[in-house]
Amino acid sequence: MENLKKNPIVKKIGLNRILLVCVLIIMYVAFAIMSPTFLSYSRILSALNYVYFLGFLSLGVTFVIATGGIDFSIGPVMFCCALISGFCLTNYGVPMVLAMVISLLVGLGFGMFNGYLVAFWSVPPFIVSMASMNIAKGLASVFTKAQSVSWPQSTSAEGWYRNIVKVGNIPVGLFIFLGVAVICAIILNKTKIGRFILCLGSNKEAVRLSGVNVKIWEMAAYVICGLLVGIAAIFFVSAYTTVQPGYGDQYNNEAIAGCVMGGTSMAGGLASISGTVIGVFIIALLQEGILALGMNKNYQLIITGIIVIAAVYFDVLGRRRKN
Repeated sequence: MENLKKNPIVKKIGLNRILLVCVLIIMYVAFAIMSPTFLSYSRILSALNYVYFLGFLSLGVTFVIATGGIDFSIGPVMFCCALISGFCLTNYGVPMVLAMVISLLVGLGFGMFNGYLVAFWSVPPFIVSMASMNIAKGLASVFTKAQSVSWPQSTSAEGWYRNIVKVGNIPVGLFIFLGVAVICAIILNKTKIGRFILCLGSNKEAVRLSGVNVKIWEMAAYVICGLLVGIAAIFFVSAYTTVQPGYGDQYNNEAIAGCVMGGTSMAGGLASISGTVIGVFIIALLQEGILALGMNKNYQLIITGIIVIAAVYFDVLGRRRKN
């Protein structure tokens, strides 16, 4: 194992990412053997629909976890964005483009709210995110009068928005998601904001003593997360059209699982956008594989919970070895 880690190719790509790709391939082959229908193109497109919105949630929470924080509100906030913007579209007749902008603004608003409380008021991230989760659910229910919202079908005049997911059988959404992931990787690894976010997770007090305004950069991580959650909402409705109030909790764990599995440390200071992307593909493949086998979706919840525990355990173990 030590010799493998010293291999120049392995060092450049990262052992964790190589192992994740191997897991992804093994899972795909195993599900294909157990269920021949799993190889169908429709199954692949269905899995990609899951990848898009979950991927944007995972990318967003990667920035937050990199600071040493956490955000359990991303799922309900995504639904809140989709419900409020969709209600404005269907009940108030706002144009589709404006509805998308409203989704982004709602996500951005929650990101600023969470970031301000954590960074400037020093409220623990766990408490802030739990409060925001309830606020998002309540706000969406009040705004829509506790009714579900259905975005326009592809056959309608406003249905063009669904082209951001696929055009015919071409998965356009995959290219958009990967493009945004590349931008996130550049921000996190090549810019000042990314370096400060990672430094905050490593040693916040040392960064503060060096003269850096840690509050601004910590809040920035939550703002980026909120914006990506707003984008996730657009991709969710582009794939599934109908949104109901009071839901979204289950996507919190899945997004965090994809993020942590990909190599982002729950203690902060270490994050991998490419690892997050692979982790999201594993979660989506697991979800689609379980459905292809005719199993209850609850099995996915069990497996996802185990994945989170295992990923955090290995992260803690790795840090102990380094220390």
